[in-house]
Amino acid sequence: MIAKLSQVVDLVKSKPKKRLVAAFANDDHTIEAVNHAVELGIVDATLVGDETAIQQVCKQLNINAGKFTIIHEPDDVKAATKSCDLINQKEADILMKGALSTDKYMRAILNKERGLCPPNATLTHIAVFENPAYHKLLVAGDCAIIPAPDLKQKQIILQQIIKTAKAIGIEQPKIAIIAATEQMSTGMTACVDAAILATMADRGQIAGALIEGPLSLDVAVDEEAAKIKKMTGGVAGDADGLLFPNIESGNVFYKSCTKFNKAEVGAFLAGAKAPCVLSSRGDSSLTKLYSIALAAAL
Repeated sequence: MIAKLSQVVDLVKSKPKKRLVAAFANDDHTIEAVNHAVELGIVDATLVGDETAIQQVCKQLNINAGKFTIIHEPDDVKAATKSCDLINQKEADILMKGALSTDKYMRAILNKERGLCPPNATLTHIAVFENPAYHKLLVAGDCAIIPAPDLKQKQIILQQIIKTAKAIGIEQPKIAIIAATEQMSTGMTACVDAAILATMADRGQIAGALIEGPLSLDVAVDEEAAKIKKMTGGVAGDADGLLFPNIESGNVFYKSCTKFNKAEVGAFLAGAKAPCVLSSRGDSSLTKLYSIALAAAL
């Protein structure tokens, strides 16, 4: 069982190497993470950004800039567009956000002419947590993109959680559909949607995982709470994945894990033509490395 994100890095080493393109890669955290990934043999890398700034950061970090392909583009919006072009031209497999804002990064991905969003696609944010308080990795979504997913969007997020879990070696992932309570309450949309999705899974309409819902968070991840509340379906107390009902719950979970419990995390944007690493500009180089590894695993 893979219980640490470092094991995902080891897993990716056994796969064919991918080419990563980093959009506006002028910052030290991005370059440090990409350099580490290159040294580990996970990816080859293209850095799109201000070449002078990139060379300066490499010098400060004592990194040989010659190991990267550098494309000079000092404008952050144009750098993001050029990076998407490389994906569309089959010259790169993974997109990564550098020192530009998330809204500019997303606009490049969503651009109808030169972006990476297929027609009618749903983009979603998938994160994998290594939480010191939990006994294995935990895949979760959506934590950053879709404010209030409807039932169809929840099904797509669920399928991306399953796909990610399988990519990191979980053959039959146990997925909890989260609500405020494990009791069925028809007045709560989260409960109703969870029950529908769980029924769809029981009938084979959603394949590849053991799915239960609605489940409260404590029941999903705490074996003792599951026993006390007499939840014995197989997912309760031992979830591999969590589907959140809205962005508030997913985002608060993400930040609670990382800020209060010092969880390590890797995250990416799923549903585009290629996996897109979507980490905060304030994230550590280690978080970005783990995010690269997850994207390469996909």
